[in-house]
This record gives sequence, C-alpha cells and structure tokens, in this order.
Amino acid sequence: MELIGNSNSFVDFVSQPWHWAVSGAAIALVLALLTWMGRSFGVSMTFKDMCSIAGAGKKTPFFRMDLKDEYWRIAFVVGGLVGGIISVLFLKSPEPVAISHSTIDYLATIGINYPEADAKGMGFVPTSLFNFSSIKGILLALGGGFLIGFGARYGDGCTSGHAISGLAHLQLPSLITVIGFFIGGLLMTNLLFPWLLSL
Repeated sequence: MELIGNSNSFVDFVSQPWHWAVSGAAIALVLALLTWMGRSFGVSMTFKDMCSIAGAGKKTPFFRMDLKDEYWRIAFVVGGLVGGIISVLFLKSPEPVAISHSTIDYLATIGINYPEADAKGMGFVPTSLFNFSSIKGILLALGGGFLIGFGARYGDGCTSGHAISGLAHLQLPSLITVIGFFIGGLLMTNLLFPWLLSL
C-alpha cells in the first residue's frame, strides 16, 4: 500500500529495469488471449489499415478490406504509441540500456560510441547519428522506415506476426521468415551498416 500511496516510490518501481521474463510472460498471455479469440498477433497490418482508411482501396484491390475486423489492431498499436509517450515523458531513465561489453566494443569499431548517459533519457540511441539535423540521419530514418514497412507487407507479416504468432501456431512459412530475419540482421550488422557509416 505504501508503494501505491507514494507516487515517487511507484514511479521508481515501474521505471526500474525489469527481468526479461516479465515481458515474455505478458507476450505469451496476449498471444494466448488472441488465439482464443481467433485472431493473430502482429502490428504491420496497420500499415495496410492506414492506407485503406486513407482511401487506397478505391485505387487498388489489395487495400480493400473490412476495417471493422481491424479496429482492435489499430487500438493495440495506438495503445503502444501512447504507452511509449508516457514512458518517455514520465518513466524515462538517464542511464543507458545495459548491453554486453562485446557489443559496446563492436559499436566503437564502426564509429558508434555507447552513451554513458543521455539527458533526453534515450540511453541506448546514438543521437549523434540518428537525428534529423543531417542528411545522413534523414536518409537513414526514411530509408529504414520504408524498407521496414514495405518488407513487412511483402513478407506478409512483421517480426511480431511471424516470430511470435506464426511460430506459436507452428507455421512453416513463419519459421522460414524468421530464419530470413536473422540472416538479414547478421548481414546488416556486419556488412551493410558499417558500409553505410563509412559514407
């Protein structure tokens, strides 16, 4: 009761680093509930939803859909955005995210310094690179955003749809897609990303 009565103690409790198993259990619970409701977990479908709402269905059959079946997904994504805003504004930590020393050393070799602290509370984001004050930062953000959005729809799902929902439902296409995610991530981390930073 003292934790709830003291707002500072509550904020400290909520904003502290939590064990990964907490989020794992929450994801499993959400997945079980959605499976029970006959729905599949995934957020990239909202790209298609937004295009349909904007009227793309009048031009292309791909975007013609019954949005009544998608309201829950839109609400889920909006809730995630609102939760992120609340976290940044009220629950942010000045400390960087704890990552392995080998990762920190590797980032240093490609020109990304691990921030010891960040006044904006973004601890793990190299703001010297990912910002909108340089052409490179703008191109990385826009290019990456396009590739993620296009790739998720072209692959008929995102990491949450395939790796969480698809694998839980023992879908072979999702297993193949997840393997592709890992291969793409390794290629990006070890080949493409260092090359982009060198430009």
